[in-house]
Amino acid sequence: MFTGLVEQTGVILRMHSNRILVRPGHPFDAPVIGESIAVNGCCLTAERFFDDGCIEFFTLSETLRRTNLGAVGTGGKVNLERAMAAGGRMGGHIVQGHVDAAARVRGLKHLPDGDFEFSVEMPAELAPEIAMKGSITIDGVSLTVAGLGEDYFAVRLIPQTLSATALKERHPGELVNLETDVIAKYLRRQLSLLQGGDPGKKASWNALREAGLL
Repeated sequence: MFTGLVEQTGVILRMHSNRILVRPGHPFDAPVIGESIAVNGCCLTAERFFDDGCIEFFTLSETLRRTNLGAVGTGGKVNLERAMAAGGRMGGHIVQGHVDAAARVRGLKHLPDGDFEFSVEMPAELAPEIAMKGSITIDGVSLTVAGLGEDYFAVRLIPQTLSATALKERHPGELVNLETDVIAKYLRRQLSLLQGGDPGKKASWNALREAGLL
């Protein structure tokens, strides 16, 4: 499990066959072969650590197909976070490292109030799991939804997030990895079951009460 608080960024040095080599900004302390590291929000297993700090991961073809790692490519910058240790601080939100979809960036703009707004196209299949003031993970960064349209959503970025992550490297039209809140996933599943598996059918008030949702 992760928290969406990026520890550092790294650069993809090589992508060959089903393996990806990443050079972190600085070597991780006491690395362990087999540990989980989120790369742009995608949970990968570290297979090899080199003396210079580089890390080699095995990537399934499914991983490259469903995430932006293949699109970022050699020389691209990625966000890195090690799995949370037991007893660690939950500074962001519960992040599984299971990317739901890769979506295109709409833009990054500096607002009059000083905030930076980062907007992303919203995949239709994820729309029920994205809500105003809800949690969303973009390229492994824990963020709060601050704007919501029919086909897009937006978040606000503070200067620290811009400087410490790779989000500033993402330009309009480029892909970012999205992971919605796990609580929203389970709630959506429960509602679907209450509706007989038909997402277009409304659940009755009695069914919601019986499920303990009211």
